[in-house]
Amino acid sequence: MLAMSLFPTQLRAPWCALSLTVALAAAAGPAPAGPAPVHPVQVNPAQDSAELADLAEPAGAVLAGATDGDWPIFRGDSELSGVAKGELAAELDLLWTFSADGAITSSPVVVGDRLWFGSDDGKIYCLDRQSGAEHWAFETADMIEAPPLFVDGMVYVGSNDGWLYALDGASGELRWKGETRDKILGGANYLRDGDSLRIIVGSYDANLYAYDSATGELQWTYETDNYVNGTPAVHAGRAIFGGCDAMLHVVDLVTGERKAGLELGDECHVAGSAAFVDGRAYFGHYGNQFVCVDVDAGKTAWTYDSARHPFFSSPSITADRVVFGGRDRHMHCVAREDGKPLWTFRTKRKIDSSPVVCGDKVVFGSGDGRVYLLELASGEQVWSYDVGKAILSSPAVVGGRVYLGANDGGLYCFGPAANGQDASKESDR
Repeated sequence: MLAMSLFPTQLRAPWCALSLTVALAAAAGPAPAGPAPVHPVQVNPAQDSAELADLAEPAGAVLAGATDGDWPIFRGDSELSGVAKGELAAELDLLWTFSADGAITSSPVVVGDRLWFGSDDGKIYCLDRQSGAEHWAFETADMIEAPPLFVDGMVYVGSNDGWLYALDGASGELRWKGETRDKILGGANYLRDGDSLRIIVGSYDANLYAYDSATGELQWTYETDNYVNGTPAVHAGRAIFGGCDAMLHVVDLVTGERKAGLELGDECHVAGSAAFVDGRAYFGHYGNQFVCVDVDAGKTAWTYDSARHPFFSSPSITADRVVFGGRDRHMHCVAREDGKPLWTFRTKRKIDSSPVVCGDKVVFGSGDGRVYLLELASGEQVWSYDVGKAILSSPAVVGGRVYLGANDGGLYCFGPAANGQDASKESDR
């Protein structure tokens, strides 16, 4: 068991003692019993709100995948593919900034004319995405590093105080909160099961939780052997996620039972989030490998090795490419079919920010304080912007604009220059 103080900011895992010859514990039955049920705090019954009609189209359409106008979940869709619709201009301008009172590690989500994100100041913010003006802020008891989830007019976000908060997306009013026994660093995902909606989130208490979206009632817990750090990918009623127990877990989201477990090897802790596309999971780990696993076949499709550095960044998955950042200071692009290297791009610090592919370009932030825009085909840089402080937040890309946070407490909006708009505008609070 890793000492909590060592992960994830200070952990330096050695090369895995075991290669990823994946041992598939398929259909292994229920996971070990989780903790005793934790009852959520019911704050206010959810009610229909006319205001929500202005926020988004029906949630089924919103969460089916990223559209030109929406980025409602970390990485854009429930499979965490990291691909945005539309195109990005070769030159972007800073359209506005918003200053929070703490660093912004949380990655923003965008639906309609609003965006939401958390901050180390303990607040989740709701802004106007066009101007950066603040609509509301809700304060929790600790830092918010997790990205929010927007679904059915509600925003769900975990805090380092160990609670999952369900907030009215329009007003910021607290509807309910569900308790875990440690901090929540990863984003929530969802399962729509008939008329019910379940919210799925992991915790540093080593459990995956499922809550009823309307009441906050705990449906089930799934226990692992170490921290759950990332956002679970969801597809076809299954959650796919890695943990600090060096396992890739596949969980039935109706029953909370384990469907499969993939052992990765000693010290191969999964700190980021896996993408799950067309039956394959794509993710990096602290054993200095990025891997592609055919989950249904129960075997490794390919591996991509780093000599000395782990992978924390989550990937973008296109029709023929996989793009991901490394703590070796490089952005990597490989062939989706076999993992063959296509190009790398070097920055001056580690890349924990997850890239987004939009059209023929890749956008991401780096620990060196810069936002980079590259050509997807070649990895050639076409634009960059120096924020000045490390960027760990991952971008949301909507309608030709890029939104991401930085350690200076700024939420930045980049896009094509608006007519008559001051490109250095800082929003009022």
